[in-house]
Amino acid sequence: MRNLLRYFLMALVLLAVALLSALTAMRLAIHGREVSVPDLRGKTPIEARRIADDAGLAASVERNYYSATILEGRVLSQMPNPGTVVRRGWEIRLALSLGPQRVTVPQLVGGSERAADLTVAQRGIEIESIAHAALPGAASDQVVGQNPPANSTNVSAPKVSVLVSQGDSPAAFVMPSFLGQPLGTVTNTLHDAGFSVGRVNMMQPISPPASAVPNGNPSAQQETTAPSAPGPLVATSPSPASIVVSQDPSPGAKVVAGSAINFVVK
Repeated sequence: MRNLLRYFLMALVLLAVALLSALTAMRLAIHGREVSVPDLRGKTPIEARRIADDAGLAASVERNYYSATILEGRVLSQMPNPGTVVRRGWEIRLALSLGPQRVTVPQLVGGSERAADLTVAQRGIEIESIAHAALPGAASDQVVGQNPPANSTNVSAPKVSVLVSQGDSPAAFVMPSFLGQPLGTVTNTLHDAGFSVGRVNMMQPISPPASAVPNGNPSAQQETTAPSAPGPLVATSPSPASIVVSQDPSPGAKVVAGSAINFVVK
C-alpha cells in the first residue's frame, strides 16, 4: 500500500514538472518572437531598413513632410513608435523629411480644375483630393476653395485639396399623377411647367373571349378559351382625347426640369 502511494505521489510530481516545463517553453516561444521597435528617427532610408532588418523587422517609406529641424531625406517619424513591442516581421512605416518648406502654395481659387492641376504640377505640389459640389452663383468647373490657403508658408506636406463647383443644381420636382386624364390636357400642363412629352404608345383594346361556338359541334362546346391578354403597345400618333393609363416616370418620382415624360394611352 505504501509503495502504491509513493508511486502515485511520484507520478503527480512528474506531471507537475512536465506542465511547468511546457508552460515555460510556451512562454519563451511567444516572447522569443517579440522584439522592441528600434528608434529610426534621423536615419536615412537605407540605414533605417538595415537596423529594422537586424531586429527582425521590415521598414517602408509611406509619406513625406516638411520639417525645419530634420534634414531632408531623413526619417521624420515612424509608426509604431520606438520601444513598442511587436512580433518579428512587423513592418515599420516611415515618414521622410522634405526639409524646410521652399514652395509657396499657389492661388487656385477662381481658376478651372485643369488649371489647378497644371499649376500645382509646376510647383512640385500634389492635389490630395478634389471635391465637387453644386453651388448657386458659381460657374461650373471653377475652383471655389482650397486647403491650405494660397501663400501658406507653414504647411506640413506638399499637398493641396480643392473644392470645384458643378454650377447651379437643376430644379427638381415631384412627378404628379396624370393617370385617367386626356393626353391633350396633360401635354399642355407639361409644356406650361417646362417639361416635354416623350414617347406616347397606344394600347390596343383587349380582344373579347370567343364564347360562342358553332351549333351541332359537341366537341367545340367542350373547349375552353384562355383569357385574352392586353394588346401590345403600338407606337402611333394618338388623339389628344386619348386617356393616359401609364406614365414614366411614375407618380411621386423626382424629375429634373425639362425632362421628357413618356405615356401609354388608350
